[in-house]
Amino acid sequence: MERNVQFLGQSTAFLDAVERASRAAATGRPVLVVGERGTGKELIAQRLHRLSSRWGEPLITLNCAALPETLIEAELFGHEAGAFTGATRARAGRFEEADKGTLFLDELGTLSMAAQERLLRAVEYGEVTRIGSSRPLEVDVRIVGATNADLPRMAAEDRFRADLLDRLSFEVITLPPLRAREGDVPELAEYYGRRMATELGWSGWPGFAAVALEALEAYSWPGNVRELRNVVERAVYRWDNENQPIGEIVFDPFESAWAPCVTTPQKREEAPANRAGQADRSERSPAMNLRAAVDAHERELIEGALERHRWNQRRTATDLGLTYDQLRHCLKKHGISASAANPLTASSPA
Repeated sequence: MERNVQFLGQSTAFLDAVERASRAAATGRPVLVVGERGTGKELIAQRLHRLSSRWGEPLITLNCAALPETLIEAELFGHEAGAFTGATRARAGRFEEADKGTLFLDELGTLSMAAQERLLRAVEYGEVTRIGSSRPLEVDVRIVGATNADLPRMAAEDRFRADLLDRLSFEVITLPPLRAREGDVPELAEYYGRRMATELGWSGWPGFAAVALEALEAYSWPGNVRELRNVVERAVYRWDNENQPIGEIVFDPFESAWAPCVTTPQKREEAPANRAGQADRSERSPAMNLRAAVDAHERELIEGALERHRWNQRRTATDLGLTYDQLRHCLKKHGISASAANPLTASSPA
């Protein structure tokens, strides 16, 4: 996980987080790094490793969100040959690779409950067991976890093991978002701008115009430092005159006059009567609409069957699959009066 990275910033909030990481590095205990995307969680993990007594040993990283649930345990703990389909040979897991060193688990909150249970045993007892093996292996690994999720809330909702959270949270370092790092935006913009100008082969660095700096400082940076780097490098790359201060900033690279328009189909204009009927129905509750529709349909079926059988109630009951008493109950329920509808046949139900 060695990268060409640097800590840049002078704000108190940022320097406090870095100082806390420096102090925690020497303990060798698990550390959780919490922060929004792009705030530098991986940089803190590197600092925790390099300032610890494990600095000469491996620093192994695993993005827990990048692997499907079926593979995450095999990646963490390894597997024996034939343990599952496709496991043609034995393979060490990340815990074994990180033995005597540090294991950085990014996106920790995405781990399945089964993987969390095995991770808890590894943290608590220093043992891992490859999939397909019954022989545990002893490992000496320091865990650094990173997440942008609310793990205490997940634990309260039984979506993250509370006992694992207790083991991993010896120290919690929460990184401030860029919008809270007062004075750091100009410093970061200057650094990434100079570096991009050098990459492009510019003879010098013209800096940013005042209007550009104002725009950079006013922006909220939802993607934090990672987003700022992209914005600054894009501004330098698109600037045509290397001798004049950069005066144009584009925050959204997708913004274009020719961006495709997504249209939704227009609904057919309905007749006023239909709209009025819909409005009338929409005022009723769904339950009332359903009951009314069922009752109306039932009455329509009964009246139709009565007319087909010339209001002979016994034949109507047989046609509808009802007993004579059930039909009489339905007639009473819907207020259907056979005598009123057909006085010639109503007198004899037979």
